[in-house]
Amino acid sequence: MVPLLVEQTSTKVRGVDGRAEARLVATCCSEPPAGRVRWTLRLLADRLVQLDVVESVSRETVRRTLKKTELKPWLKKQWCIPPEQNAEFVYRMEDILEVYSRPYRRRFPVICMDEAGKQLVAETRLPLAIKPGKPPCYDYEYQRNGACNLFVFCQPLTGWRHVEVTDRKTRADWARAIRDLVDVRFPTAEKIVLVMDNLNTHSPSSLYEAFAPEEARRLAAKLEIHFTPKHGSWLDVAEIMIGIMNRQCLARRIGEAETARAEVAAWEADGN
Repeated sequence: MVPLLVEQTSTKVRGVDGRAEARLVATCCSEPPAGRVRWTLRLLADRLVQLDVVESVSRETVRRTLKKTELKPWLKKQWCIPPEQNAEFVYRMEDILEVYSRPYRRRFPVICMDEAGKQLVAETRLPLAIKPGKPPCYDYEYQRNGACNLFVFCQPLTGWRHVEVTDRKTRADWARAIRDLVDVRFPTAEKIVLVMDNLNTHSPSSLYEAFAPEEARRLAAKLEIHFTPKHGSWLDVAEIMIGIMNRQCLARRIGEAETARAEVAAWEADGN
């Protein structure tokens, strides 16, 4: 007679009891071991054995337990966490929110501005085109061609956007982008309500460095500036627009500034 093989179902082997589950959760929420970025299923299983919580436990049991408790040690999210009890932050935040609550007025457009960089990377070998059953193939080698800067403007209430691609991001570059905003994009506006972060170049003083005093004063008088709080640039809608632009247009290798300028112009025209 062939003996029956009885599968052992002890909590020490196939599952974890309440005490072991609590220890597993506490371990998962603690710092990973030295030399490790995060806890893995194998590390967690080994740690329960090392702590004499169980004699042995499988990675699948650990996975099921973590799923039940909705713990994902391999997942990390990045957030902008504002400072606590910071009066300056609260003042700046509420000021920006008040600006966003204003109704649309043609003579007083609310414009958000931010800037971003784009590394220029060229292909060294011609990529292989996509085919049925095969994804496109790109060589791992590439050629660095410097970087370009992008001044991004958007109007939240209309969805309008404009991007200036420049070689640098100096005070003079910012000042010229602002002059274009005032004289070309919104020439009939009585006052442009400008929301931006407090980077040192984002200042009316940059206008005075780039232009004659009379011209700088004319441009500054057309602006009503509101700065986002420090560590609160996420309140700037232009920062969200940059994320959209990167995903839809720039998330690829672009080797020349002129190519970036043409691609961004096409993306801008399509959105507008």
